[in-house]
Amino acid sequence: MDTCAAPVWSHLCDWVTLADAVDVPDAPRTRPALRGPVGSWNAVCCYSGRDVEVAVPDLAAMPLAGREPVRRFAWHRAQRHRAGLEFLVSTGRHHGYESLQEARLLRVVDFAAGAGEVLSQPLRLRFTTVDGPREHIPDFLVCGHSGWWLVDVRPRQCVRDGELAAFAAAAQVAAVSGWGYVVVGGWKPHVWSTVDAMSAHRRPLSDVLDIGAGMLAAVSERPRSFGELTGATVLPAVARAVLLHLLWHRRVGIDLTRPLGEHTLVRAAARGGVEGVR
Repeated sequence: MDTCAAPVWSHLCDWVTLADAVDVPDAPRTRPALRGPVGSWNAVCCYSGRDVEVAVPDLAAMPLAGREPVRRFAWHRAQRHRAGLEFLVSTGRHHGYESLQEARLLRVVDFAAGAGEVLSQPLRLRFTTVDGPREHIPDFLVCGHSGWWLVDVRPRQCVRDGELAAFAAAAQVAAVSGWGYVVVGGWKPHVWSTVDAMSAHRRPLSDVLDIGAGMLAAVSERPRSFGELTGATVLPAVARAVLLHLLWHRRVGIDLTRPLGEHTLVRAAARGGVEGVR
């Protein structure tokens, strides 16, 4: 573990800073010969089962109400990837994914983005390269604290040469639309394991013993370790669940660059954490 890494406090971070992003623009093979100005490309959005074609410069103005994924999610016995639905507390809905890596993206976004909206398979981009016309469907369109992001999910070892042109085109379209763009290749050390542990207690929790209030009062005096906080309560086993719930909802914070354990330092979130987060 890199003990010199700067702390990344869970109650202050944004999901993009937690990602291990594939740096497409600067990679050795990532200067594909895209042809034609980005303004001449088109995109397809889906509304109530009907495809609507729009010029790329007009894409950001397309409404989200009634918008659906442009590609349906399929499940069959022979497929090599695992598709499914992930429930997001921040949107109150299930969202489709086509791989376990995409499911992880949704969960981290749910925790750290304060997601106002997430759309799976948001558009079908039609662009041109020197080899002819091509299409690309980005994985997600995410709206959160840091604005709009067009997202592709691809583990670093799975990025193929043929995908680089599509990623570069998606980046240009995002720039024209005023969005960010990122290819998520994974997560920084300890991020996924910690977020996954917290997510088990993300749903509404009934704290009839008011254990949470006592722990919040304790960390408001000074930072305390996870074990010290929970061990000082009447029911430490219950307190662990309550503390993980408080961490998920960013009422308290921990350093995500270190593994979660009994010695993890828990600190108060100033004014309850990020604005708009419970």
